[in-house]
Amino acid sequence: MGRSKLLASIVVGATVGAALSMFDRATREKTIATTKKMKESISYYAANREELQVLVEEKVLAAKVLCESVSENVNTIVEKVDEFKELPSTIEGMINDTKSAFSLPDKE
Repeated sequence: MGRSKLLASIVVGATVGAALSMFDRATREKTIATTKKMKESISYYAANREELQVLVEEKVLAAKVLCESVSENVNTIVEKVDEFKELPSTIEGMINDTKSAFSLPDKE
């Protein structure tokens, strides 16, 4: 029961907020212009479904390419992090080698 009141309150709040925002002339004009533009786009793509299909396929392909690129970048970053993790032991080995090269042999 509490859930239905919450949902109803959210809907009422959103409706009241939208209605109040329409008192601003610039908001009202922009909303009308956006609505008209959206209506024109819907009408156009309803009449030209093939073009809409091509457009959607292009966007899906672009998203796939972007995902692959991001995946490659993440893999490169992970490899570099692994290299940096190995760096301290490499440096330590170099320091030990340098110490042994410059240290005098023990006289017994």
